[in-house]
Amino acid sequence: MNQNQLEQCALHYVQNLPFAIQSQPFGPEFEVFKVFDKMFMYIGFNAGTLLVTVKCKPEKSLEYQELYSAISAGYHMNKKHWISIACSPELSPDLVQDLIQDSYDLIIAKLPLKTRKLIGSV
Repeated sequence: MNQNQLEQCALHYVQNLPFAIQSQPFGPEFEVFKVFDKMFMYIGFNAGTLLVTVKCKPEKSLEYQELYSAISAGYHMNKKHWISIACSPELSPDLVQDLIQDSYDLIIAKLPLKTRKLIGSV
């Protein structure tokens, strides 16, 4: 995947997630995606490289970083709980979508029960 494909894949997938809201609280350089005011993904550039940054379980984070050279500790985020995805031929759209879905699910799981019921994840 090149930068444009990575960005389009992420943007297209996140549009189908219930209650996902896009904003730019850090300025126009970063697209931030939240569910019920909890961030689960952002897209932005670091030194000219597009990064898609998502929340991840710590044990999975290390595994992904070992398996894929395009995945690193989360840029400007808690390095234990976030990963950044850069463009690379080794990445597939399915992997990117799975990582976004996992991030979204991690945030949903921490929401109050009544909010999870509203979303339909209980």
